[in-house]
Amino acid sequence: MNYLSEMLKLPVLDVDGEKLGVVNDFGIATGEVFPHVTSLAFRGPGKTPFMISWRKWVDRIDETGVHLKTSATEIRFSYLQPTELLLARDVLNKQIVDTQGMKVVRVNDIKFSMSGENQLRLLGAEVGARGLLRAISPTLEHVVEGFMKHLGKPLSEDIIAWSYMDLLDRSTKNIQLSVSHKTLGELHPADIADIIEQLDPRLRAQVFAQLDTAQAAEAISEFDDDELMTEMLEGLSDTDASSMLAMMDPDDAADLIDELDYEKAEKLLRLMGVKEEKAIRNLLGYEDNTAGRIMTSEFVSLPATATVGDAIEAIRKLDEDFESVYYVYTEDPSGMLTGVLSLRTLIVADRDATLGQLAYRDLVYVSPDEDQEDVTDEMTKYDLVAIPVCDENRHILGIVTFDDAMDVIAEEHQEDLQIAGVGSGDSASDDSTNVLSWFVHRQYWVVVWGIASCIMATALGTALGSAHLVVFPMCAMPLVLLAASRMVSFVKNYFLEYDGHDDEPKPYLGFFFQSTGMGLILSLVTYLCAQLVRTAAFPDATMFEEQLFTGCFNIAAIICLVGNMSAVIYLMVLFWRDEHDLNTSGTAMNVIAVMISCVAYCIAAVLLTMSVMG
Repeated sequence: MNYLSEMLKLPVLDVDGEKLGVVNDFGIATGEVFPHVTSLAFRGPGKTPFMISWRKWVDRIDETGVHLKTSATEIRFSYLQPTELLLARDVLNKQIVDTQGMKVVRVNDIKFSMSGENQLRLLGAEVGARGLLRAISPTLEHVVEGFMKHLGKPLSEDIIAWSYMDLLDRSTKNIQLSVSHKTLGELHPADIADIIEQLDPRLRAQVFAQLDTAQAAEAISEFDDDELMTEMLEGLSDTDASSMLAMMDPDDAADLIDELDYEKAEKLLRLMGVKEEKAIRNLLGYEDNTAGRIMTSEFVSLPATATVGDAIEAIRKLDEDFESVYYVYTEDPSGMLTGVLSLRTLIVADRDATLGQLAYRDLVYVSPDEDQEDVTDEMTKYDLVAIPVCDENRHILGIVTFDDAMDVIAEEHQEDLQIAGVGSGDSASDDSTNVLSWFVHRQYWVVVWGIASCIMATALGTALGSAHLVVFPMCAMPLVLLAASRMVSFVKNYFLEYDGHDDEPKPYLGFFFQSTGMGLILSLVTYLCAQLVRTAAFPDATMFEEQLFTGCFNIAAIICLVGNMSAVIYLMVLFWRDEHDLNTSGTAMNVIAVMISCVAYCIAAVLLTMSVMG
């Protein structure tokens, strides 16, 4: 009798053995490291709820039930105290946040320890499979435990000690696991974002509301899902949302505001301070996926005549929420960017030296209309932590920092994977544990072939009068399907490797000749192989069989050629969708190409059969 699931519905008996009801819940005081059970909740006749003090009225608990010290007539009922919570109602089957493993887990059972006959102490929450099996049926738990033991993989407990758990919110009674008694707000913003993303949608807003404005501003910037960012923002009041946006880095705030409808965005901007509103509006004036859109307006620039001491003093006076300082930029009297100094240069230099004397003048900078991928390429090429963004007069407008560059790289990488038909979760380990998913995504042409073959066999079986003749159209079909799939792969690879600029004409004509040449080679090989197979395998074939066999492979060769000639259309679609910032699934393109080729082949094969028979 060490688990809550085993104790629920035990009978509650008075000192005379009279049944008063069945156990419904246990109350604990949350202040202790391993808290004692302080209250017993049970249901009496007619499912009437009662609660009594554990210390005053409970004598012992065992397999037969909870035994009280006195008779039913002498018991005085109590109420749940503000410092107490009910385990079955508030903890069992609820999500808890593991701040050490940075994941969300579910409480499947609760473990107790017995101290004497009437002292019940809470140890922790069972979050593993064993607790779930026990909650369903203790018999099922024992069966599975024995089976796993025979396999050499014993079913172990997965207990999280109560000392590592804190309440997130008294009103919702959601629980947060807290190693070293951390609170959620003490975690890194990226970890907070990961945790909130894993939570049940109904709990996300409640957990997000527990953060103060500064924590919320940092955490929401780390969300990967734009829709989730918008959802969290819309769950706040306009005043709180505006305050949070004002504390965010301007580029992150601009991205978030851009996801809102116009009226909501304008309202939040007007509620901000003038400085923050101006910075965000300036960024919103640039096109998406450009340097101007991802730059931050928070940077340090000083006249070239300023001293090192002036620069250090200027850095000291920056607000606490100012984005990290990587470089100090120098300007001439007209405001033109003239040089840059690293923090290391400032620290080791004489305080009276002027910045102009120390500044590095061979500057690398980008324009605000520069594509964000080109910006990251420049930063990678020159090993820059930040790169200035300047107008046509070389006046610095902002800087793109390495964290924003990393976001761009991750975003572009994900888009490339999607176009290539690879999901973000694909990995070698995933393939080894999820063969079905791998097969569906990579070898779906086999399914298409099987279904199409069944349809063709049904349609042509009676007409041909011989079952073995149906095999001829089926043999040529895989060539068509595989050729279509490889054609799309060729298009995707060409698109991903293309490094031309947006203002350059796309090489559609050259690509057309290249893909058509590949199609001609493939078609010729298909035709020659068909002739060799016909001669070697069917020396005694009838005229009808020869015409049907060679005709099916000739159709396959023609469709392969036409498919490769149409590859330029798929490339044009990819470029068009990329220019309009639309995501494209490589898997979807593959499926479309395979289905088109399959339908074309089936129709042509049926027409060929009818023609030969006629």
